[in-house]
Amino acid sequence: MRDITYPPIIVAAKTAFRLLGQNFQMSGTEHVPRTGGVLLAVNHIGYVDFIYGGLAANPSGRKVRFMAKRELFDHTLTGPLMRSLHHIEVDRGAGTQSMRTALEYLRAGEAVGIFPEATISRSFELKEFKNGAVRIAAEAGVPLVPVILWGTQRMMTKDHERDFSRGKTIAIRVAPPMYPTGEDPAAETEALHRVMSSLLDETIRTYPAEEQPLGSWWLPASYGGSAPTPAEAERLDAEEKRARAAKRAARRADKASEG
Repeated sequence: MRDITYPPIIVAAKTAFRLLGQNFQMSGTEHVPRTGGVLLAVNHIGYVDFIYGGLAANPSGRKVRFMAKRELFDHTLTGPLMRSLHHIEVDRGAGTQSMRTALEYLRAGEAVGIFPEATISRSFELKEFKNGAVRIAAEAGVPLVPVILWGTQRMMTKDHERDFSRGKTIAIRVAPPMYPTGEDPAAETEALHRVMSSLLDETIRTYPAEEQPLGSWWLPASYGGSAPTPAEAERLDAEEKRARAAKRAARRADKASEG
């Protein structure tokens, strides 16, 4: 796959990391194969997860094509960039095409990234997983590599102001690959969730304590933070979904009245 935009974007991102004085805790990156199709399953805690999730494959010399919501491709600024990086557009109402594209990429030997939670977790714990990750990996016959990010939510996430102040630690942990067969997607998705939950727990517990004191808004409630509990986060997600639906209905009504 021809990449004109990706290499300079990587250089720019690494320059930004240095300017921000970010410290990286990275482990397990050797689990990302250097060649052949591979699907990276990444937890989703912030809006910059695409950038940092791709770093998990950087030591292996891979460029990750993320499956991302259609709205990013429709945007005037991000749309051309997403397409130039060969990311994969996902229409949540009709995901068949995005799955076909992901399979084509994987069979061609590309590295593809997917967020099994589909949306950002407000609790910063893992939400329920969709089964697309194990289904795609099984059908393509490629390894599924679990990846955990921590610290990215401190920069840019839902319900909080952006904070790009210097000196933050970003943790990226990669687990050994899994090899779904597709025979029982529900059970294999549950297994993926268990592996990533364990890895997330380890990542949170080894993160610098001075950067996430008890009561921190970016720390899950179950770890002594003030983030919403999973139940509270689910309620907030439902409210957000209803608000978006109301806006879409209002726009449709406005167009109908104009017509």
